[in-house]
Amino acid sequence: MAKFSKGDHVSWNSEAGRVSGHIIKVHEKDFTYKGHKRRASEEEPQYEIESDKTDHIAAHKEEALSKLKS
Repeated sequence: MAKFSKGDHVSWNSEAGRVSGHIIKVHEKDFTYKGHKRRASEEEPQYEIESDKTDHIAAHKEEALSKLKS
């Protein structure tokens, strides 16, 4: 079961440092992201997150994310 939900405010580490954004999709089945197949399941979901500062969309596994207070 997913630890985070659509709309949650989360942060993660990137090459540019700590980034934050809001979850826009929760994937619990395999999906294609930017032309690459990504593995996801109910036990190991992945999340698409829109950055707070740019319109960039990132996909991350649950363990890469930390929930922020809204």
